[in-house]
Amino acid sequence: MQRLRRQEKRLRIVIIIFMVFRLLGCDFLQFTGLGGRPDMAYFFFTKNILKGKEIGVYETADGKSVARDFTYVDDIVKGCLAALDTAKNSTGSGGKKRGPAQFRVFNLGNTSPVPVSKLVSILEKLLKVKAKKKVLPLPRNGDVEFTHANISSAQRELGYMPTTDLEMGLKKFVRWYTGYYSGSTKKKSW
Repeated sequence: MQRLRRQEKRLRIVIIIFMVFRLLGCDFLQFTGLGGRPDMAYFFFTKNILKGKEIGVYETADGKSVARDFTYVDDIVKGCLAALDTAKNSTGSGGKKRGPAQFRVFNLGNTSPVPVSKLVSILEKLLKVKAKKKVLPLPRNGDVEFTHANISSAQRELGYMPTTDLEMGLKKFVRWYTGYYSGSTKKKSW
């Protein structure tokens, strides 16, 4: 977990350094992918389903499943690269200022919120194991009922369009997870 957080911080630092004269921000919502972060729902749900442990699935006050805008990491990377590729320089050779720095912020997501209950159903199908679900009320700690990325400016300015749906992303993740954690060397998943 610490290694993944350090890698994320390094990536952010590299982007900040690269963009000193081309200001750019990318905001990612829930993203899935190989390696993944052990504190993300899809990761610890997979781990706990395979271990036969109970998983907590949150519902809204009116009994609906919370929904998240899950995005596969490859789609996030494509968006970041497109943002970097389309950024304009504010300096010329030798660091001489040409003009004001460009400032852009893009939301990168899948624009298709999926109920967390559907995430669990997909994992059950891929893992061929029935999850032991415990339905819980959504905590009042500032968590939201759903997330939904507005990617209209990323579509318009970058041509950004995510191509990996949740089921395909989870299929790739489960293949990686089961291969990585079923090896002869015991690996911890946090």
